[in-house]
Amino acid sequence: MEYEIIKNPMGLIQFTMNKGESVTAEAAAMVFMKGNIETNTRMRKSGFLKSLKAAALGGESFFVNEFIAHDDECKLGLTGNMLGDIEVIHVNEEFIIQSGAFIGSTGELTLDTQWQGFTKGIFGSNLFMLKTIGEGDMFVNGWGGIISTELKEGEKMILDNYQLVAMSSSADYKVTKHGSLKTTLFGGEALVIEITGPGIVYVQTKNFMEFVRAIVPYLPKRN
Repeated sequence: MEYEIIKNPMGLIQFTMNKGESVTAEAAAMVFMKGNIETNTRMRKSGFLKSLKAAALGGESFFVNEFIAHDDECKLGLTGNMLGDIEVIHVNEEFIIQSGAFIGSTGELTLDTQWQGFTKGIFGSNLFMLKTIGEGDMFVNGWGGIISTELKEGEKMILDNYQLVAMSSSADYKVTKHGSLKTTLFGGEALVIEITGPGIVYVQTKNFMEFVRAIVPYLPKRN
């Protein structure tokens, strides 16, 4: 199987699939298919309750689509729902991923939910993060650009709680207050994620909630 990311930052992933190869994707991710590709819609492999939890609380679809090529040189195009980069993460260890960032995966990679023990809004606007199970290539979508940072053992970084796309589970993290009360009230920073290596962190450059706040004054007023 081959794939390439086309036209970032408003891009898609184009797969070239040979007979017997398959890609698993979110229910609404498909843009186009070319060739003899079978589409199987199924519940997530994590089971009914975890699939239901991912759908109700994690913002993920209850069902996923599995695209199976029955001839060589089939083409499949997938995209995400965010206005920004698409990135591939080669997963050979557990990753924690921001709910809604997942587009699709190859290999035996599946998603599970991980209860964070925090109130809604700590990680973006989501009550749940998701974590990966198994190995494969994972395709994620972010707001704006996606950049990766590799943290060494004991190395720390502070990340705004709306900017996290994904991080390897080898990293430790905690949510903490940033700065003084004055900073919280006037500086726009209240809660941040403190991440400690070793691990890889993927960050999105744009903040969806700030985008929403920016356009609210221009929306029509309700009577």
